[in-house]
Amino acid sequence: MPPSSTSAHLTPQVPLTTAIKAWEIYLYDQGRSPNTVKAFLSDVHLLAQFLPPDRAIGAVTTADLNRFFKWMEKERGVPCSPKTLARRITSTKSLFRWLHQFGVLAIDPAEKVAQRSAISPLPQVLTEDETQAALEAADRHRRGPKPDARPYALFSLLLNTGVKKSECLGIHLNHIDLDSPGGPLVFIRYASPSNRYKERKLLLPEEWVTAYKEYLAQYAPTDQLFPWSPRRLEYLLEDIGEEAALEKHLSFDMCRWTCALHDFRNGTELDRIRQKLGVSKIQWREINMKLRQLSEQK
Repeated sequence: MPPSSTSAHLTPQVPLTTAIKAWEIYLYDQGRSPNTVKAFLSDVHLLAQFLPPDRAIGAVTTADLNRFFKWMEKERGVPCSPKTLARRITSTKSLFRWLHQFGVLAIDPAEKVAQRSAISPLPQVLTEDETQAALEAADRHRRGPKPDARPYALFSLLLNTGVKKSECLGIHLNHIDLDSPGGPLVFIRYASPSNRYKERKLLLPEEWVTAYKEYLAQYAPTDQLFPWSPRRLEYLLEDIGEEAALEKHLSFDMCRWTCALHDFRNGTELDRIRQKLGVSKIQWREINMKLRQLSEQK
C-alpha cells in the first residue's frame, strides 16, 4: 500500500513517539471519535514509556511487545483487567499494522502477538414470568386511586425499544411521532456527529402509546420525555422490581438485554437487532455471542 500523507515522512529509524504522533493525525483524518483516539494513544504511550527512549520503531520486536504485555498484566503493580489488556493489545496491533500497511515497516512485529479475550460475564435478564410480573406491577399504578402512568410508560418503553439509560434521558417529546405512516415511533438522536451511526427510529406498540397519553395528561412534560435525574428513574425501576417480588435488581441494562433476547428468541433478523440496539458491527460480535448463550439457558 502506498504511503499516506501522515506516514510518508516516517522511516524505520524514527522513535516510537514520532510514529504515534503521525498515527494520531491519521486516526483523526479517518474520522475516529476523540474518545477512541484518546484511548488508543493512552495505550501506545504506555508502550513508548516501557521501551528504551532511543528504540527505533524498526527495532521493536514481537518479543519486546510480549514482554510489555506481561509487564502490564503481572508486573506493573497497577491492576489491569482482561478487558483493558485486550484493548491495549488491540491498540498496539492497530498502530503497527498501520506502519506495516503503509510501507514504513517491512515486518509487523505485533502480528504474532496473541489477542486476548475480554468477554465480560453474561448479563442478567428477565424471564417471561418476571417480565409479566413487572409489567403488571407497573400497570397497577395506572389503576390505583391516584392513577400514575409514569412507571408503566418508562418500563414498557425500555422493554420494547431496548434503549440505553442515556438514550432514554435524551428523548424529547418532539422525538416521538404518533402519526408516522408505519406506526408510532421514537427517534433516538445524538448531538455529536461521531455518534450519528447510533441514531435510529424505533417502533412503539399501541399499548405504550395509550400509557404515554395518560402520562402526558398527568405530568404535562414540556421538553424531555422523562424530566428527572437518572437516579430518580433508577429508583422507579427498582420500585417496580420490588413490587413484582423480583429477586433481581431491575435496571436499565437488564431491560435492554431482555428486549434484545426477546427479539433474538423470536427469530428477528440479527442485523435488525443490531440496528435496533444502535451498536457497531464490532460491538455486535460480543453481544451476539452473549445472546446465543442466554437463549440456550432455561
